[in-house]
Amino acid sequence: MSVKAQVTGTVISDKMEKTVVVAVERKVRHELYGKSQRKTSTFMAHNENNEAKVGDTVAIAESRPLSRRKRWVVTRVIAKAQV
Repeated sequence: MSVKAQVTGTVISDKMEKTVVVAVERKVRHELYGKSQRKTSTFMAHNENNEAKVGDTVAIAESRPLSRRKRWVVTRVIAKAQV
């Protein structure tokens, strides 16, 4: 069985039912100039009990396709957002 990808990111939207949008940031070096730059990818993740809110840091794992754009599941909430 293959190993599923797991990443951590920040919830940027929780307006949908049982779904959150997670922004995952990574650093890459420019191939020609060598400057480090931040790249952000957004993933729609399944949030079964609506436990993750905007600003929370969450861990998400790859899963089977749950809808047209949703292929990730929130596994745990790492840190709650400051109120």
